[in-house]
Amino acid sequence: MALLTLSSPHTRGTNRTSRIMATVALATLPGLAVMTWLFGYGTLINTTLAIVTALLSEAIVLKMRRYPVSFFLKDNTALVTGLLLGLALPPLAPWWITVFATAFSIVFAKQIYGGIGNNPFNPAMVGYALVLISFPVQMTTNWAISFQVSGQDVASFSDTLSMIFASAPGMADAYTGATPLDQYKHLIGQQTSEQVLQTSTFNGWLNGGWEWVNLAFLAGGLFLLARKIITWHIPISMLVALAVCSLVLGWDADACTPVTLHMLSGATMLGAFFIATDPVSASTTPTGKIIYGAGIGILVYLIRTWGAYPDAVAFAVLLMNFTAPFIDAYTQPRSYGHKKAKRGLKSGDQ
Repeated sequence: MALLTLSSPHTRGTNRTSRIMATVALATLPGLAVMTWLFGYGTLINTTLAIVTALLSEAIVLKMRRYPVSFFLKDNTALVTGLLLGLALPPLAPWWITVFATAFSIVFAKQIYGGIGNNPFNPAMVGYALVLISFPVQMTTNWAISFQVSGQDVASFSDTLSMIFASAPGMADAYTGATPLDQYKHLIGQQTSEQVLQTSTFNGWLNGGWEWVNLAFLAGGLFLLARKIITWHIPISMLVALAVCSLVLGWDADACTPVTLHMLSGATMLGAFFIATDPVSASTTPTGKIIYGAGIGILVYLIRTWGAYPDAVAFAVLLMNFTAPFIDAYTQPRSYGHKKAKRGLKSGDQ
């Protein structure tokens, strides 16, 4: 009688990569919906363009490498990369910014290293950092203003298409302005906190409408935690580190950006729950995740406060991506049957 020689494990789980990535995409929908409601159709158009570019770029590279295209596209990793990049870019950024950043993310930050599971850096943040450094004007002057702040309706779908694809600067000027983080950082040296909050960027609103965006991404992040797609270590340690730095070093709102603005403006919640938790480029040990997340939170505060960029999630994540292998090497948990955990790399280790 022939015997089955199948290797273990014999029970297959339900958490496939495609299912996990689809859940992550689903969790971003509240944030995408709120951004579209507050700032217009720009983010929706950007994310659609970025997703299409990501899928096409991945398909082309897979075809060149003679890999099965449909098999790898079905894992939804390219879709999530495009989605996160589209959410991170300015809502009214020119179309070629989105296409260039997304294609670079897939080709040079993911596929050039071997594809899924091999990239040392977060692909979406590599693309974002590239266009932010290369095209600073387009990346800092195309942030839409919330209709709550501007007091006017958001741009129509056709007008938004014109601003993105025809680069209509005159039309865009009526709907764009500085972000709350940028405005506060540059005005607080000459004005009091109360005066800054009365400027057109805020118009009396707490964070210029961005608090609702961050709360929506927080809700999506809590959904991922409830579904056990991510663990609490990275997002909580990042947010706690950012809050502590802001409370200790920036306690005076008339001199530094207040903690509420740090926590509920920019890409704070998107970064904490969706970007920093990338399972490939982040730290993987329980202790390492806490150190990794705290490092991102500290770097975000330092760059926002003393750096040249108002938001800093992309650079903070990429810098900590460098340290993830080192952190994991020194935070390995104790293996079953051993008296103490292995720490660091020994001579002869591969």
